[in-house]
Amino acid sequence: MASDSLTKLVLFACVLLLTFSENLVAGDSDKVKLNLYYESLCPGCQEFIVDDLSKIFDYDLYTITHLKLVPFGNAKLSDNLTITCQHGEEECKLNALEACAIRTWPDPIFIQGQLNVRISFWQITLDVRKLSMIVKMVIFRERYLILRYATQTISLKPPHEYVPWVTLNGKPLDDNVQSMDDLMAQICKAYKGKTALPKVCNSSALMSKSPKRKVWKLQVLCR
Repeated sequence: MASDSLTKLVLFACVLLLTFSENLVAGDSDKVKLNLYYESLCPGCQEFIVDDLSKIFDYDLYTITHLKLVPFGNAKLSDNLTITCQHGEEECKLNALEACAIRTWPDPIFIQGQLNVRISFWQITLDVRKLSMIVKMVIFRERYLILRYATQTISLKPPHEYVPWVTLNGKPLDDNVQSMDDLMAQICKAYKGKTALPKVCNSSALMSKSPKRKVWKLQVLCR
């Protein structure tokens, strides 16, 4: 069974997932395509979603970004379409639950208004076991979503080497992207649409090439 702290972290990650959208809305064709390939019980994925990816909303970058979450990661898909997850069956269940959340709440602006994504995940006390009945109903109904995510992950070119795996306009992040500031700067640079750039894109601190830039927080990768 996952520890209490891990359970709370996963659940908060699920709350954050409700603030993001897989579906396109009007005007998204001009947005920068930011895809995250991950798995629910990977510690590095959890840290990235909670501590780093949430800054897309903190700095209004969601206005120029189409964020797509793909919950499959390092899972394996057999010839008979059986899925084996890296961290066991519990991870497969949570991946299915998150796939349901991504599908059910397609409007990030609405959900952003309903949830305070700054809530500390340490205050969440739900137990994953209490979600078992919900998950059982979700798994069958959402199985085709997981298979679609499996196809999207397996079809990556070049293939993903670990998770979290992030692509920007279809290309994996290169070695020059070493912090969330780097990633935000790349998003600002890649945007070619007509919407006004968020204020952070004009920040000299963000766009500078200072050698004192913070080290990328993500240190735990799942391979």
